[in-house]
Amino acid sequence: MSKPRLLIFVVAYNAETTITSVVRRIPRELSERYEAGILIIDDASQDATFARSCLLSKAVDTPFPIHALFNPVNQGYGGNQKLGYRYAIQHGYDFVALLHGDGQYAPECLPQLLEPLRNGESGAVFGSRMLTPTGALKGGMPLYKFAGNRILTWIENRLLRANLSEFHSGYRLYSVAALAAIPFECNSNDFHFDTEIIIQLLIARIPVRELPIPTFYGNEVCYVNGLKYAANVVKAVVKARLQEWSLFYDRRFDCAPDHGASPYRLKLGYTSPHTLAEERISPGSKVLDLGCGQGLLGAWLAESRHCSVTGIDIQPPASSGQNEFRIHDLNSGVPPETAGRHYDAVLLLDLIGSLRAPEAFLEELRSVLAATGDTEVFISTANVACYITRIMLLLGQFNYSRRGILDLANARLFTFGSLRHTLRTAGYEILETRGVPPPFPLAVGDGFAGRALLAIHEVLIRISRGLFSYQIFMRVKPKPTVDSLLCIAETQSSARAAALEHVA
Repeated sequence: MSKPRLLIFVVAYNAETTITSVVRRIPRELSERYEAGILIIDDASQDATFARSCLLSKAVDTPFPIHALFNPVNQGYGGNQKLGYRYAIQHGYDFVALLHGDGQYAPECLPQLLEPLRNGESGAVFGSRMLTPTGALKGGMPLYKFAGNRILTWIENRLLRANLSEFHSGYRLYSVAALAAIPFECNSNDFHFDTEIIIQLLIARIPVRELPIPTFYGNEVCYVNGLKYAANVVKAVVKARLQEWSLFYDRRFDCAPDHGASPYRLKLGYTSPHTLAEERISPGSKVLDLGCGQGLLGAWLAESRHCSVTGIDIQPPASSGQNEFRIHDLNSGVPPETAGRHYDAVLLLDLIGSLRAPEAFLEELRSVLAATGDTEVFISTANVACYITRIMLLLGQFNYSRRGILDLANARLFTFGSLRHTLRTAGYEILETRGVPPPFPLAVGDGFAGRALLAIHEVLIRISRGLFSYQIFMRVKPKPTVDSLLCIAETQSSARAAALEHVA
């Protein structure tokens, strides 16, 4: 059985006086269990770090082949890591262990730190200086760094719902498969790269293990601007949490595992487009659900209100509760099989914004429905004028996300006024308009906090519907088309003329 391949990756900057010691301290016993190699990347040092690294294979008695690279332009702490991790992926390693060229983290700990990776227990292992009480202070960590570490870690744990003892150790080991599963190359080149990669691991649900390591602070030069680093760390975790709430989008944090589940959920029991539509559809109605997605609302209407539901979308729904389903790309227009069929209600929930030409679609739908009787259409879409989007614009952000106002599927954005104008121009009578608050029960949980935020926003929407509504909900009715009016006029005229002749 072949040995796992291990890359011992040393990031180095102005480490001429320490790099030899670091390599010498790497336990030789690793060669018995791993096919290991050492990669040193000198990040444009101003001393002889690279020259010293190139001579290490002759200066140090080590069983590991040593490969040294030199960055002609300084890539930063995070940028240097990107190169090493990409090297590990390209060269088919199984694990990569990060060491610092200044010797701050003990290479002697590598064998025990590697065990959770080798046993498949985790995708990443962090050496923590905080698992041993007061160990960091006894090892020479300055009090201000100790306090800053604990405070930042507490903030990160709270916002990310994690339980790590330390977010800021540079002693890290990864399975290469875990690195390949996250977009680490999108991360910062600065020191908070380490925080961003933890966020990605947590979002991707890759198991992380912490093991205690000794703390050593010598006379190494610190290149970290503490205040800037702390600000960047907090900014990164806040962005990640906002993205979870669909209030922000960053490609770095779009790495949640995709098991085929839809990001959409059935929103009933509180003010939402689903609830508003469900309350207005009579039991036993014939319902056409255009852009039904996973078919959750249609299945609910069929089961709880005994409606006959026909769902139409580009992919089959996960729910089989609808009475009928047809595959159709709604960007190509209204499904031809709907012509001539009577529907009591038509659902266009969160669909209009994803259509390339919503005006043409609405006009075609009106033509189809004009001859079918008294049909009501329920429409919902995001309100781009919501205060959330306005704040983002004020901060210079206009980022799309998997969910929310700026959904990645959106091709068009509407305000109350623009949607009202679009519908009237397309020939619809607007029967009802409602503002919908953010789905707080989904975002923060259906408890006291979620319900309280929902109630507050209900009041705010009464004050300013355009500013505080997260979504727009409208109940409309297609007006008769000119063709149908002309047909009615001709039919009625013929009947009246026949009646006049009979009287005469």
